[in-house]
Amino acid sequence: MSSLMTIDALDNCDAASFVALMAEVFEHAPWVAQAVVADRPFGSADALHAAMMAKVAALSETDLVKLLVGHPELGGLDARTGKMTTDSIREQGKLALQDLAQEQALRWDALNKQYRERFGFPFIICVSRHTRLSILRNFESRLMHSRSAELACAMKEIGYITRLRLANRIANHGMLYITGALSTHVLDTSKGCPAVGMRFTLSEMSEDDSTNRLLVDAVTDERGRTPKPLLSGEPLRIGRYELRFHVGEYFRRTGVIQSDWPFLDIVPVLFGIDDPEGNYHVPLTVTPWAYSTYRGQ
Repeated sequence: MSSLMTIDALDNCDAASFVALMAEVFEHAPWVAQAVVADRPFGSADALHAAMMAKVAALSETDLVKLLVGHPELGGLDARTGKMTTDSIREQGKLALQDLAQEQALRWDALNKQYRERFGFPFIICVSRHTRLSILRNFESRLMHSRSAELACAMKEIGYITRLRLANRIANHGMLYITGALSTHVLDTSKGCPAVGMRFTLSEMSEDDSTNRLLVDAVTDERGRTPKPLLSGEPLRIGRYELRFHVGEYFRRTGVIQSDWPFLDIVPVLFGIDDPEGNYHVPLTVTPWAYSTYRGQ
């Protein structure tokens, strides 16, 4: 991918440079960039994105399906052999879809085949906004849709995908609502102060909890927090998560309890995320004998 350019530079560069940078915003469809280059200046990344989406929305159903067919299957053979665009490799790679175990790969292959046979184009979803579990649930629910409903879903997801791809190509893009944040803090209410030095982990949960993915293993700082959010800088992924706080170890270390068998050892907090561009704060207030949590800001 070329170096980032500002929207002002994109509005004023030569047509070839513009098309070269924007060519793969839409998967294997450089014609979209070519179709809007004469419409410059746009003045903002949002206006550029709207112009590109308008060109796609104006396609006939036949031509729209041709565009959709250019997208790779999720976790399919192309993903496992690396035969995708740089953007798709990066997007699917964040969920390690190229490394699915054999049994998982067979399930994804079956869903891909069933979907393509039903609708005539691959299943399209903005992978950057979903966990594996969320994608699988969407796969199964969307198979029940009509073809027209799925064409509309595909267009909506392409909108999400291309907004993120544009943001990755434009310096100081100014686009809102494309990232989320997840944070936590721990308050030791037995002392009325932040819990300093408490270990905790954050995991993305799988369908049967057999292939949960560890995302964060950290220790709280002097504020009972972490220096930066646990997840940020990109959309949060829709799905189910677990925070595990090692409170027994913390209270033994601080001398509040002496027993090798604390009443509270590890406190698990299972929670869901359904707003990828939202802010989620999941705090814990805890004593050696009780705890509480809530969604904060």
